[in-house]
Amino acid sequence: MDRRVAVLGVGMHPWGKWGKPFVEYGLAAARSAMKDAGVDWTDIQFISGADTMRNGYPGYIAGATFAQALGWSGAKVSSCYSACASGSTALDAARAQILSGACELALVVGADTTPKGFFAPVAGERFDDPDWLRFRLLGATNPTYFALYARRRMELYGATEADFARVKAKNSKHGLANPNARYRKAVSVEEVLESPVVAHPLRLLEICATSDGGAAVVLASMEYARRHAKAPVAISAISTVTPRYPNTVIEMPNFATDSSVGSAAPELSFRDSIARAAYDEAGLGPEDLDLAEVYDLSTALELDWYENIGLCKEGEAERLLRDGETELGGAIPVNPSGGLASFGEAIPAQALAQVCEVAWQLRSQAEDRQVEGAKVGLTINQGLFGHGSCVILTR
Repeated sequence: MDRRVAVLGVGMHPWGKWGKPFVEYGLAAARSAMKDAGVDWTDIQFISGADTMRNGYPGYIAGATFAQALGWSGAKVSSCYSACASGSTALDAARAQILSGACELALVVGADTTPKGFFAPVAGERFDDPDWLRFRLLGATNPTYFALYARRRMELYGATEADFARVKAKNSKHGLANPNARYRKAVSVEEVLESPVVAHPLRLLEICATSDGGAAVVLASMEYARRHAKAPVAISAISTVTPRYPNTVIEMPNFATDSSVGSAAPELSFRDSIARAAYDEAGLGPEDLDLAEVYDLSTALELDWYENIGLCKEGEAERLLRDGETELGGAIPVNPSGGLASFGEAIPAQALAQVCEVAWQLRSQAEDRQVEGAKVGLTINQGLFGHGSCVILTR
């Protein structure tokens, strides 16, 4: 059975701080994606929304929110919340509808309006909620975790502060050419290292901002796509696996991890397993990739992902970076879009934005950030409480 589905259209609302309801960003992205696909809203049979959680009641029913804003049409609807992996799980829900034969044409939308500063817990007293506890009892905002991961790389693999700064410098150079990026200014390694320390060893320019933005994807069965497009980009795999016990690397929002003293660690770490499941489904491997869009909440985390998606062995990410292999023009460009370093974090939209970026690459429509000859691309994200997602696109 052919388990591929076609990416018929993609669209985005530029990232920034616009001060508008998230629905406006999602509408703009959805209309752009439908125009790109050459379809009308009334053609859509299923709409899958990636939920936002900070903008009032409508945010909890994002799929229906967008359906109402586009105009009630009777389309079936679904909503997904998987933290930073929400966009990919919403995409997977739409893919399942198509592969089951329940529909031929689906729209996936994610958008967010974010607060100023760090993300904070939703209001209320929740003494059994680890996410609430790490904020209220420990004052541990997200950059605290990013710094712990960075110090882990320094201790295990000899990473340096200059290595982390190189990631930001690379991504800022890539983001210059992206009209949807919030930050379009190249910075040098020296400028990064001169920015204020937020959580040692990470500095202000090495941690992604909170942003407003929206992204949308129109999916279709391969049969429908072949009737409407000559050579559609296809989604060949989506992985949404959860960790296995024991999960021996501390993941947000926890500060304690399962012990491997009484139980052997699994063959693959959680992050490794996210990509492995997608490779297995697609029948591909890291050697087949032409580019990757990875989850660079901080510069050090991008280096981790090089290893997690199999671009190199553990401890070799710094070498890959220093040799220029992950830059545009290198062997395997990573975050040619500019990544979250250039966009910022709009939680329900970012995984879909990555898919949009890879689709443009595979269609040779990425203009000055184009990876020449790109035919296979990967996106990867991780969210709180064991959410993870990896999407492989091919042409």
